[in-house]
Amino acid sequence: MSQDRITKLARGRECQIRLEGVCNFNAETTVLAHYRLSGLNGMGMKPPSLVGAWACNACHDAVDRRSHMDLDRDYVRLAHLEGMARTIAILSNEGRIK
Repeated sequence: MSQDRITKLARGRECQIRLEGVCNFNAETTVLAHYRLSGLNGMGMKPPSLVGAWACNACHDAVDRRSHMDLDRDYVRLAHLEGMARTIAILSNEGRIK
């Protein structure tokens, strides 16, 4: 499956990051939030789309540290990783990835 296709599949899906007190649970705002990881991203380079989670705009802003800077960074990164695992599981269960 192409990277672009995984990104487009986020539209209308439930947020998989689900940060408590942050998530707006609005599927109409869901996009793919790439997980930043040394060696997979850098200046002008995003990680592969499989390394990301479907996120509402509020959770996406929090994981990208545009908002909710008061949240513990490790907590946010763990929620993002768990969201990525849920996103991959959904894609697998739908037969979109093997």
